[in-house]
Amino acid sequence: MALEGRLELRLAQKLILTPQLQQAIKLLQLPQLELLQSLTQELVENPFLEEILDREVEEREEITKEAEPSEDIMEDTEAPLEKIFGFTTDEYFEERGSDGRDLGYFNPGMEASVPFEHTISRKPDLYDHLLWQLGLSRVSETTGKTCEIIIGNLNEDGYLQSTIEEIAKMAEVDIKVAEEALRFVQDFDPPGVGARDLKECLLLQAKQLDLEQSLVGDMLREGFEDLEKKKYQHLAAKFNVSVGDVLNAVKIIESFEPRPGRNYTNERVNYIIPDVYIFEAEGSYRIMLNDEGVPRLRLSNYYRKLLANKNSLSPGDKQFLEEKLRSAVWLLKSLDQRNKTIYKVTENILKFQEDFFRKGIEYLRPLNLKDVAGELGMHESTVSRVTSNKYLQCPRGLFSFRFFFSSAIKGQTADVSSASVKDLIKRIITEENPDAPLSDQQIVEMLKNKNITIARRTVAKYRDELKIPSQGRRKRWA
Repeated sequence: MALEGRLELRLAQKLILTPQLQQAIKLLQLPQLELLQSLTQELVENPFLEEILDREVEEREEITKEAEPSEDIMEDTEAPLEKIFGFTTDEYFEERGSDGRDLGYFNPGMEASVPFEHTISRKPDLYDHLLWQLGLSRVSETTGKTCEIIIGNLNEDGYLQSTIEEIAKMAEVDIKVAEEALRFVQDFDPPGVGARDLKECLLLQAKQLDLEQSLVGDMLREGFEDLEKKKYQHLAAKFNVSVGDVLNAVKIIESFEPRPGRNYTNERVNYIIPDVYIFEAEGSYRIMLNDEGVPRLRLSNYYRKLLANKNSLSPGDKQFLEEKLRSAVWLLKSLDQRNKTIYKVTENILKFQEDFFRKGIEYLRPLNLKDVAGELGMHESTVSRVTSNKYLQCPRGLFSFRFFFSSAIKGQTADVSSASVKDLIKRIITEENPDAPLSDQQIVEMLKNKNITIARRTVAKYRDELKIPSQGRRKRWA
C-alpha cells in the first residue's frame, strides 16, 4: 500500500477554556475560606493588586492626624519615668525582681538560645501516649522494636490496621514474637487498644476487669452476632441464664469504649463559615453576602503609571506588567461576577423556598438545579458550581445550599420534598414507644395517613441515611 500525503479541511466546534475562563470557574465554586486563601496568594504574586483599607481605619488615621497633641502633652509623654511616676527606673525594676514577679521579657529557667517554637506545647496523641508507656517498660530490644512498629500501625481509634504477618515482616522477627509484642501493647492504657476488630476490643476491656470468664466474656466470644442484633432471649437460652442476667451483662458491655483512642485525638474542629446570610427585616427577607475577612482589591495606581511610562521599561518588563494587568482586571471582573451569581441563585432559592424560611422544614418544596438554571437563564453546571461547598445562614439555622435541592415524592394533593419526608420519619421514630418500636411498614401506613405515598424500601433507605437503626435494634429492654 502506497503512502501519500494530502491536505484536508474540516469544520468542528470545540469548547476551549482559556486560562481566564478557568480562573472564573474556579472562583465561582470556591467556598469562603478557600476564596480568602486564593485572593491572598494573588495579592502576593500580582503587583497590580492591592488591598483597600477599611474605611474605619482610614477615618481613624485622619482623626489622628487632625488631633495633633499639644506641646504640654508632648513634653509629658517624652519625659523620663522619674518625672512621670516619681521614682527611678532602677528602683522600679529592682522591686519587680525582688518579689519574684516575671517581667515578661526573660525566663531565668530557659536558655536564651531555645527557639520560641520549641516552647509551644501540644496535647499528646495516642501514638505519644503509647510510646511513653513503652519507654517505661522493660522489654528486650527486639520486642521493643516490634511494639513500636505495632504502635505506628494503629489508627486514631486505637485499632491495628496491619496483619500480624505484616508486622512480623516489617520487624524482621518470627510471628510468635510479633504476637507476643501485640499482647504486650494490648495491656497498655487505654483499655482495648491494639485490637483488630470491635469484638477483640471489647474482650480486652472485659479481661482488664476480670470478666473474661464471666457471662460478659461468654457473650462477647460466642454470642457476639446475637448481641449486635439484640436477640437477648436467644442469648439467655444459649447460656442457660435468665433474660435479666443477659440485660445486666449488656449494661456492662455498653459501658465499654468502642473507640479506645477517642480521648487522645488531636483533631481540630473545622468551623463552617457561611457564604450568605438571610435575615428578616420589616416582614421581608434580605440577602447579604459574607465578605468578612475577604480582602477588597483594586488596581495599583503606582504600577499603572509605571506601565504608562513605556520608555522607562525594557521589553521584558513591559510584557510582564501587561500580563499582570490583564490578570488583575480579569480577577476583579470574575470576583464581581461571582458575587452577582451567588446573589442571584440565593435570591431564587429564597423565592422557591420562602415557606421553609417562614414555617419550617415540613414546608420545604422539591427543587432541582435545572429549575433554578432555567429561571435565571444559566447553565445547570453553573448553578451546580455555585451551590457546591457553600453554606447559608438564616434564622432557622445553618444549611448547605444543596439542602434546598431535593427530589419530589408524589403526594395525594401535591409533591413533597424528600428532605421534609426524612424529617417526618425522624420525628415519628423519636416519638415512638421505645418498648414497642415501629416497623418500616407501620411508618409507611402513618405517612399514608398524612397523604404521603412511599414504599417500605424507601423508608428503610431514608432511615439508613439518617443513621437510625432497625426496629429490633431500637427496642428497649427493661
